[in-house]
Amino acid sequence: MDRIPFGIRRLDTTIDGGAPAGSVVLLAGEVGAGAREFMYTCTVMNGLMQSDPDLFDLYYGDLAKGATAPEEVHYLSFTSGERKVRREMELAMDEELVASSNPSITFHDLSSEFFQLSPVPREWYSDHTTSLSDLNTSNERQSVPSALGDKLTDNAAGNVVVVDSLTDLVSAAGDDLSWDDIPVLLKGIARAAFDWQGLILVHVNKESLSDLEHGQLMDAADGTLLFEWEAGGSTRARTLVVKQFRGVLSRIEEENIVRFETEIGDAGFDISDVRKIR
Repeated sequence: MDRIPFGIRRLDTTIDGGAPAGSVVLLAGEVGAGAREFMYTCTVMNGLMQSDPDLFDLYYGDLAKGATAPEEVHYLSFTSGERKVRREMELAMDEELVASSNPSITFHDLSSEFFQLSPVPREWYSDHTTSLSDLNTSNERQSVPSALGDKLTDNAAGNVVVVDSLTDLVSAAGDDLSWDDIPVLLKGIARAAFDWQGLILVHVNKESLSDLEHGQLMDAADGTLLFEWEAGGSTRARTLVVKQFRGVLSRIEEENIVRFETEIGDAGFDISDVRKIR
């Protein structure tokens, strides 16, 4: 089975090179526990494979046998522009890595579709090249799910696509879609992703969901990575748990791995230790 690397070397090595091609992976985490840094690191390192192979080799090394680099990397945001996302990436990891990967990353800003029915003033989010008369033409209005679907259809095949963040759709439920539509939308993405044979990462803030809602999203995705804070003594540690993941969880269970301890460094998100059943 072909694998697409996450870009976190120790994790990729543990799971035979990365995620199975055609996967939709839910990144669900507590605030600050590493889910967003994982998303940024995956974006930057996969972009770096194409734009600066030497720098990628310095920070990551060789891909595992059976792993294939994506042709392109696409980053979709519902509420943030490209400049803000790049700045957040630079705060999470070395600026040189972010700058060197940028030529290979395509950003898609869906703010116009997301905010168009909200009380947020249009000048705060609209593309300055778009006239107000264009924005006022209701017949040309595109819903958020439709815009998301178009971007995925055009760009997901064979590529890494990051969706930041499903939490925004949850908060917007009631306008273009209800909560019940969101797991169905994710199931539809997973259905299409199998044919696209790329890797789609979908971020969500776990604290914004009920246990039932989180379970519905987990059921809709191919895999779920859970990012948590763990208290011990006078310190807190970031941890990563693979909750369910076809073609991956069995590999971790064979190694008796129960939890990954994680850290954030110059290369972004990383695995610092592996806990095994003793």
